[in-house]
Amino acid sequence: MTNNDTETAAIDAEWLHREDLAQLVAALGEGNVRWVGGCVRDTLAGLPVHDIDAATTLTPEQVIAACDASGIRTVPTGIEHGTVTALREGGNVEVTTLRKDVSTDGRRATVAFASEWQDDAARRDFTINALYAEPGSGVVHDYFGGIADLRAGVVRFIGDARERIREDHLRILRYYRFQTRFGSALDSQAEEACAELAPTMKGLSRERIAMELLNLLALPAPADTVARMEDRGVLGVILPEAGAKEVAALARLVDAEKSSGIAPHPLRRLAALLPPSPEVARDVAARLRLSRAQKLRLVTAASREAADSDGAHALAYRHGLDSARDRLLLGGANTAMLDEWDVPQFPAKGRDVIERGVSAGPQVAAILQDAEERWIAAGFPDREAALAHIDAAIAAAA
Repeated sequence: MTNNDTETAAIDAEWLHREDLAQLVAALGEGNVRWVGGCVRDTLAGLPVHDIDAATTLTPEQVIAACDASGIRTVPTGIEHGTVTALREGGNVEVTTLRKDVSTDGRRATVAFASEWQDDAARRDFTINALYAEPGSGVVHDYFGGIADLRAGVVRFIGDARERIREDHLRILRYYRFQTRFGSALDSQAEEACAELAPTMKGLSRERIAMELLNLLALPAPADTVARMEDRGVLGVILPEAGAKEVAALARLVDAEKSSGIAPHPLRRLAALLPPSPEVARDVAARLRLSRAQKLRLVTAASREAADSDGAHALAYRHGLDSARDRLLLGGANTAMLDEWDVPQFPAKGRDVIERGVSAGPQVAAILQDAEERWIAAGFPDREAALAHIDAAIAAAA
């Protein structure tokens, strides 16, 4: 830890020259604001930048007033923590007043506004996230060796790893996510601290755990990291259903995705980390507070059904192409039969049943469902064949 910048660098990227960002800087005053965190880190790493964050010496009230005076709309998205969102055409910007921690309980922090950039940098989690760039020159201020760590592929806590984790237990999962994305070497202090303090994650909200876990699983190659988490007893704290067998299934799934040219999906990968049981998947979805759509996809994937071409098409018809690919990949089956295949619609309606002399009522729906199952089993033939299946279903019902 140093009192001055440890290494000098400058960044230049297309986003730095956005007119809407220049207007924001002019409103706040160039000396009062710096770009911070992921946008600086990812630019230095040569990665795409999606979100722009800024730190400022101004208070939230001053930020709002300065933006109002320049015709820039703002939303007080986290004003109790010093954050105001400036609405910009090229993408909104979170502007946060410099802060320092007053107290923490492992889940939330009480902060006070600060006047020094290094005070703000000192409260951040990892050295690679504590990088600040001047808007005009692009000069990067690096107070804790983040540039060198980024180049070396090291994810290192600022200060004592155990102390930083005790401040916010979610930093354990954030460490593994950043290690997966940026790390090529392991920091022994961070690894030991995460393993030792893993039980503290039990006090975190399920939503925060789910967010970090899914963000980790969405990365291109998380299998090695997840295996290390399982080996060190970290994974079992947040996902006790996942053992060595399930971690190996995740590694196979990642390989299958790559060989099939199918983009990763975190819910498919979460299903790989669970036993092949829809009931278990429902319990995990409830525990992690997943949305209804997320729960449906996870539970559908959990069946691990492998299928031949007819079975694959039936899966896609019943559950959609995405869920069908999930189950095929998890079951070790080929997904090629779904490429260029459009899910058809059953070419018959209830009126087709009624026209054949069946009285309107529940029996119509039952016959139509039977006919649809016959149609699926026959490989989705044309309307004429579908009507023949209705006749067969009526005969069976009689």
